[in-house]
Amino acid sequence: MIEIGINPIAFLNVRWYGILVALAILLIIVSVVWQVRRGARISYETVFTAAVVGIPSGIIISRLLHVLDLWDYYSRHPGEIIGGSGLTIYGAVLGAALGIWIYSRFSKQQFGYIADLVAPGLILAQVVGRVGCTINGCCYGTTCSLPWAITYTHPGSLGFRAGAVHPTTVYEIIYLLIIFGVVLMLRGRLKPDGSLFMVYLGLYSLWRLGIDLLREGTPFLFGLHQAQVIGIIVLAIAIPALAYRTRWVKAEG
Repeated sequence: MIEIGINPIAFLNVRWYGILVALAILLIIVSVVWQVRRGARISYETVFTAAVVGIPSGIIISRLLHVLDLWDYYSRHPGEIIGGSGLTIYGAVLGAALGIWIYSRFSKQQFGYIADLVAPGLILAQVVGRVGCTINGCCYGTTCSLPWAITYTHPGSLGFRAGAVHPTTVYEIIYLLIIFGVVLMLRGRLKPDGSLFMVYLGLYSLWRLGIDLLREGTPFLFGLHQAQVIGIIVLAIAIPALAYRTRWVKAEG
């Protein structure tokens, strides 16, 4: 059994989770800027404008999905809907994608091309975010007695009273690193633009369908968690899109 006794608060009232989420967002921007320096066909202005649009839209949708998932609680505490804690990864990814898609429609930028550029950095950003979840003591799994079960021993941790549980955030970190490797191998080999991003969404959605079986949560629809329902919807879009539109091409360079 593994004990995690890290204080989730880094200093004052600032949690490690918030710091790592901020670093994750910065990592995405730096990743895309690095690709622009290496010859990606968009300007720095486009990158930063997309960030200005995508970051707030990601936060808003992420918060909205969290509130909807726990509506029984927030309907009784409406004052906590705005400004309270709690975000969803799905909401952040899909919300940012929606914001950047809208921006691309107005600016005549190619959304699929931008999405493919963002995908590798986005995956690594999720890894950083899940490190934050692990320290925070949230998003853990169901009770288990496996040798690698984790217990949170710091009283300030959100998982302090959970007992020995599946380290689902660690499982996800490992899986995300595998997806990152797959995306790197496929980069430049799939057409049309946007296919790489769709592969990432599909692989991550498959993961959420499975891993949420090891996590306690609020039934959202037909006994499934919200993330599982979203995963089914994403897969219903991604699989046909990849099957009918995506083709293999020779890697450039």
